[in-house]
Amino acid sequence: MQRRAVYSDVVAEVTAELRDRRDALLEAGIDRREIVLDPGIGFGKQPEHNWVLLNRLSRLLALGQPVLIGASRKAFLGAALRSGDAVPSPAARDAATAAVSALAAAAGAYCVRVHDVPATLDAVQVAAEWMAADQSAR
Repeated sequence: MQRRAVYSDVVAEVTAELRDRRDALLEAGIDRREIVLDPGIGFGKQPEHNWVLLNRLSRLLALGQPVLIGASRKAFLGAALRSGDAVPSPAARDAATAAVSALAAAAGAYCVRVHDVPATLDAVQVAAEWMAADQSAR
């Protein structure tokens, strides 16, 4: 699946596909409040595609729908944590998952899909406090 991941602009192409799918659902009579967009982190994408999509989450949010980020234990996290030839096992990627999930939540993601809920919840709560402190300092 990842070998076929070829994009000229992954953010523009994924955003266009999500917009088209959202519009098709709306035309079919689905209530807008029932639609959550998922950019498919880890599916049909190279590691760099996933990082760019996460970094440009605001472009996906601009579609006006809640966005789900499912980065838990994905291979692109293993690639980022690689040490020489050693790639951490999926379960050993939970701290990285918590970091990505907290950053995604702070950037406006509606929800995150994770395996290790307690650690991710802690990370998201810490990020929320960080963001709240920034708002109160203004």
